[in-house]
Amino acid sequence: MPDIVPATPGIHRPDFRDVDPSSLHVDEKYQRGLSERSVTLIRKIVREWSWSAFKPPITVEVDGALHVLDGQHTAVAAASHPGIETIPVVVVPAPTTEDRAAAFVRHNRDRVAVTPMQLHHSLLAAGDEAAQDVANVCARAGVTVLRNPPAMGKFNVGDTLAIAALGALVKRRFPLGARKVLDICVAAGLAPVSMEMIKAIDAIIHEDEYAGTVEPEALAATIRSMSPERWSEVAQLRTAHRMPKWKALTVVLYRNTRKKRRA
Repeated sequence: MPDIVPATPGIHRPDFRDVDPSSLHVDEKYQRGLSERSVTLIRKIVREWSWSAFKPPITVEVDGALHVLDGQHTAVAAASHPGIETIPVVVVPAPTTEDRAAAFVRHNRDRVAVTPMQLHHSLLAAGDEAAQDVANVCARAGVTVLRNPPAMGKFNVGDTLAIAALGALVKRRFPLGARKVLDICVAAGLAPVSMEMIKAIDAIIHEDEYAGTVEPEALAATIRSMSPERWSEVAQLRTAHRMPKWKALTVVLYRNTRKKRRA
């Protein structure tokens, strides 16, 4: 990194200590309080406690007590777990309130968040059943869940970043029903396969209002022929009726797809 001037490390380095988690403190001057989501996460950590997934909380010593800078949920979960007596923590030097607040910001800001796509691939490697179901359906349909957005935004047919929508689809429709939706996505040449398209195609194929009225091939053809005018129609419908994009897309796709002949 020839363009960077490294900061001076300083002589005071962090050290590790084994402590009773119930003795740890949280400074509410700069720490976040426990929301409903926090309590849900803490309960999950306690229920699924594993030392292999443990990350030591980052703390600072204040008047002989250790205050948590990062890892509040882990600390509370450890204190709540009846089988945990002590945990290792990292103690960093931060003598003033301003130093501690700045350290809290750095620990919570200067990190690269794990994306849903990266998490999916990690769950897959860990043998997670739901992730495996999604992977199997995608493989059979020719859909590829990317780990990261492609360079220059150049997607290939079947590429997707919509892992949350895929997971919900497989959970709701099971592998067979999800495969029908993804087959249409690939047949339509979607690059990428977006969340809005997944939900719109799913609605047309499976919802009672539309199910069985159009052929998959006809729906794929409609998607392939989507013109700027059709997308403008989607935008106008969204604005006029204050509906999500996928719902407006559902209406426009269905309206412009040839219907099956009635017997």
